[in-house]
Amino acid sequence: MRPPFSISQITTLAATFESDLRAYAAAGVDGIGIWEIKLPEGGDDQALEQLEASGLGRAAAVPAVPSILPLPLMEGPADPRERIDAICASVHRLARFEPSSVVCLTGPGDDRDTVVEGLRTIGDEAERAGVRIGLEPINRIGGEDWTSISSLQEAAELLDDADRQALGIQFDSWHVWNTAEVVEEIERHAHRFVGVHIADWREPTRGWADRVLPGDGVADLPALLGTLERAGWNGFYDLEIFSDNGTFGNAWPGSLWDVPEEELARRGKEAFERAWSARNRTPLDQVSPGAV
Repeated sequence: MRPPFSISQITTLAATFESDLRAYAAAGVDGIGIWEIKLPEGGDDQALEQLEASGLGRAAAVPAVPSILPLPLMEGPADPRERIDAICASVHRLARFEPSSVVCLTGPGDDRDTVVEGLRTIGDEAERAGVRIGLEPINRIGGEDWTSISSLQEAAELLDDADRQALGIQFDSWHVWNTAEVVEEIERHAHRFVGVHIADWREPTRGWADRVLPGDGVADLPALLGTLERAGWNGFYDLEIFSDNGTFGNAWPGSLWDVPEEELARRGKEAFERAWSARNRTPLDQVSPGAV
């Protein structure tokens, strides 16, 4: 029997919040990862009613301003203090939807002190709101515009510095599959995981917004899924696909963002189930998959 499977709303970028609910529920998906940018302005009460009626569980949510330091590829305040305030406001807004966690990125650069202080502030607000924060490391390939951390170990070190109960790690297979010793790092840090994102890595990749469905890439998801299972993860496996159709400047041929949401939800669920069925149930003896 497979674990709970959800879809993060960025996967079906063009669809509305309500359309996502219908498509995911119709595909037999267990949950939804809410993106704040999809919530209708002033319509949270209605969105909550629609969510309750759908019967979907709630995976990791993503705030409209997702990082402490500015992101060159996304709009938002330039001042980290304004960004921290925005994240805190989003934490309280998203808490009404009872997500399993709220994702947070560091943003690019080497201003570690600002990141640590930001995490402390966000962690305090999250504790007041009754939610967890998932700090997400971003793949070092192309990650210079997004992050200062690219491994689970680096994320754990930041959390140690910030020292707040509400802070945990958001695992993302696309971001850490090619980290050296990723299997060992999962085993070491899984107790801090508050969310799991799943996607596969196209080879060769065409950029940061070029993910593929499980089994269509080279990330050896069965090995990662088996490790997550052995390490005790029993929360949502949340499909998160970026597949640029021109929205971020690259209209990739075969973009998954051009696939109707009903079809993509169905295909995504089937792809995850195949990868789960093929998972490695025993530890690997070799170097971690994709290590470079």
